[in-house]
Amino acid sequence: MAITETRNLPAPFIQKLGEHYGAELPALTSQEMNVGQWAPTVAGQDPLQTQAATLAGTQGKGIGAFEQYLTAAQPYQGPDAYKQFMSPYQQQVIDATMTSFDKQAAMQRRGISDQAKQAGAFGGARHGIAQSEYDAASDMNRALMESQLLQQGYGQGIAGAQTAFQQQMGQAQAVPGMYQQDISTLGRVGATDQAQAQAEADATRETARLKAYEPYERLGYLGTGVTGLLGGYPGQYQSTVMPNPTPLQSALGIGATGAGIYGAVTGNYNPANLLR
Repeated sequence: MAITETRNLPAPFIQKLGEHYGAELPALTSQEMNVGQWAPTVAGQDPLQTQAATLAGTQGKGIGAFEQYLTAAQPYQGPDAYKQFMSPYQQQVIDATMTSFDKQAAMQRRGISDQAKQAGAFGGARHGIAQSEYDAASDMNRALMESQLLQQGYGQGIAGAQTAFQQQMGQAQAVPGMYQQDISTLGRVGATDQAQAQAEADATRETARLKAYEPYERLGYLGTGVTGLLGGYPGQYQSTVMPNPTPLQSALGIGATGAGIYGAVTGNYNPANLLR
């Protein structure tokens, strides 16, 4: 008995694509993927950041940079602070001033004597009293003038010490600020450079990842396309298969045919006779 088998097959080009996909998928997925080539990395510290850290720490600049100026300001305090700011010509000025004063005093003294002579009282009591009063007043004025000159020099020395102290204190405040500005600038520029280096490293890593995944994505597109074709493209042809009869089937068929012909001729056809 013949058996007829009918198959609904896809179009030949679809079947060919499916066979190609079925061969490529095991071959690709059987290979171990090297994920180390796109492992995340962190960009190292930029040289400018290192320089900023050095300025802030190990070199003693920036942080604690004021200490040397505070130390320098200490000699400008105390009772002897004015001495190094006294004018080196002060004594010369005092001596010249006193000499001029003494000359003027001597001239005034001679004037008193001349007046006493003109009055006929030279060497008398009145002359002596007038001379004595003038000398006392002159000596007082001389001492007052000298003390004023000394006080003036001392005041200038104190003012110089205070100015120097304020200058050192100002430097103690200004210099660390300048260092901090440098540190901030170096750190900011260094951070920008580090961010650029990190972006470049990330881009390189992403490029390696895309390159590694490209065969998988390409095969995935192929699989998606084949699936879509299978679902949306109807079968294009039918295949009918009729297997050849077996020897027993052939013998039975021949016997049945012969018996039929014999019975038709003799009119005595009985299928049971075939089994005797």
